[in-house]
Amino acid sequence: MRQRCERCVITFPTTTAAMEMESACAAAGAPGRLIPVPRAITAGCGICWAAPPESRTALEELVIEQGIPIDGIYSVMM
Repeated sequence: MRQRCERCVITFPTTTAAMEMESACAAAGAPGRLIPVPRAITAGCGICWAAPPESRTALEELVIEQGIPIDGIYSVMM
């Protein structure tokens, strides 16, 4: 069984916004990947960006810099 760990989860209002995040993170070399939104959270499009918790500040700055619309940023045990 996989061990649960804390993740930084960013949710989006649309699938397009989630894909913008994926492109921006790839270009910036930021960690993480797109995954289905965990049941503990609700989101508009059902897809979120999950990354290590220590990358939260860098991801927040990237979202602001790129103007990517988000629903929220959460810390979730997954």
